[in-house]
Amino acid sequence: MKLHLPPRVSPKQFDAMLQAAAGVVGKDWVMATDADRDAYSDIYAPGNPEEWPASAAIAPGSVEEVRAIVRLANQYKTPLWPVARGKNLGYGTAAPRLPGSIVLDLGRMNRILELDPKLAYCVVEPGVGFFDLYDAIQREKLPLWLSVPGNAWGSVLGNALEHGIGYTPYGLHARNLCGIEAVLPDGDLMRTGMGAMKDNPAWHLFPMSYGPTFDLAFSQSNLGVVTKAGVWLQPAPESSLELVWDIPNEDDIGWVVDTIAPLKISGLVDQNVFIPSWLGKMVLKGQRKDFWDKPSAIPEWRVQELLKEHKLGYWQVALRLYGEEGVVKAKAEVVKAAMKRNIDVAPAEHWWHTGDYIHGVETTMGIPSAVPLQMSDWVGGRGAHMGFSPVVPATGRHVLDQKQRSRRIIAEFDVDFYASFTIGGRFANNVNMLMYDRDNAEEVARMRRLFDALIKETAKAGYAEYRTHLGWMDPVMDTFDFNDNALRRFGEKVKNALDPNGIIAPGKQGIWPAAYADARAKANAGGKA
Repeated sequence: MKLHLPPRVSPKQFDAMLQAAAGVVGKDWVMATDADRDAYSDIYAPGNPEEWPASAAIAPGSVEEVRAIVRLANQYKTPLWPVARGKNLGYGTAAPRLPGSIVLDLGRMNRILELDPKLAYCVVEPGVGFFDLYDAIQREKLPLWLSVPGNAWGSVLGNALEHGIGYTPYGLHARNLCGIEAVLPDGDLMRTGMGAMKDNPAWHLFPMSYGPTFDLAFSQSNLGVVTKAGVWLQPAPESSLELVWDIPNEDDIGWVVDTIAPLKISGLVDQNVFIPSWLGKMVLKGQRKDFWDKPSAIPEWRVQELLKEHKLGYWQVALRLYGEEGVVKAKAEVVKAAMKRNIDVAPAEHWWHTGDYIHGVETTMGIPSAVPLQMSDWVGGRGAHMGFSPVVPATGRHVLDQKQRSRRIIAEFDVDFYASFTIGGRFANNVNMLMYDRDNAEEVARMRRLFDALIKETAKAGYAEYRTHLGWMDPVMDTFDFNDNALRRFGEKVKNALDPNGIIAPGKQGIWPAAYADARAKANAGGKA
């Protein structure tokens, strides 16, 4: 990838910044060749990855090096785009929002600083991945479980800071953050919560502060660079039972949500319950051409044939209970009785007890996996995906309303309907997976128009996404329109106060510093094809 300089930065400034940075991190950790820029591009980019090019990458190895690089960035007015491991697949990977930004790659900062089995928490740096933390727990034979996302290649902190969701009782990952250390845009160093007192042992245990609590101010944020944080972990249960129902019909998702959400809200079910549609299972069985070899969307008659051929329901509910065996059994009877009101088929039951072998990959038991990446092979070619992910109230009425809307819009673009819902209690997260061949220009253009339409029409109904691809951060932020976009105006007031030079991640989540206000429209993917 050729060099794109950030706005307001001359070649002389840029070269001086890289030379000064090499004096901090070592020349091997300043990466500015065409091959380096390719390595930090969006590998799933919906279109030309040079829409969101990095100019270079710098990889500090310590907090002090991060502070020094941030100070240099202020001196040379070079914007930084912090990434933990750069594995935010489908959302932009390591590519920056503002073209020409320097990626601040925190992957070298990969220490597990604390791992406490008694109080069930860890303290990690941004470069620690889910596999790293899982392996450390297994080596020490600690009675702790992780919560992991579907694709666990990425960073534990990076996923939590981007509001990632997992499949266990600890599945709202941002909620498990407790006590953050962050480098501020001027290079100052701050600790949140009880950590604001030097050597306070409750730093990663008490989730609030004295005065305002700022932990989540650093999530989906460009107010600082997180260099370490505490993460709460799940104590390993004595036993676990998975109950699995195949749900036959598409509109059954309404009663499923109305059945499970009250159980989740009451605390009887503590897991985030993930409900994939049939296509979520088919992508693991082969490629699209094996089941439908035409470019048009798979028609409903063929869907019904595939459900019969592969003995699938339209949806699958795999609900897992955790705890002492007697408690799990009692909870299971309540869940089965609730489900039986709408489906008179006994669930498959899969028990696990401490010491049992776990067969294969099981995200609901905190075992990291990269299996979901296989879905990118579904369409063939250089496969890629994006997810359109609005949040709706966890009622059958709202869920059916959103499903029908997204289904209608997706059908208008002649694209396969691949939906899932995660019941998190009072909310349901609806992920519509859009898969495409990156080398098929017509297909990519259609996906971009589809994404625009989904954002626009869903916002008209009063729903918004909780995260999105970096090219659509502004259109999604536009949908948060209460009181003339007060949320964005507040975010930008804070941004300008803390970061007058606009150094840290300008444009992230649609928050632009005044220094780059004119870049907002230029860097916006929405509507382009």
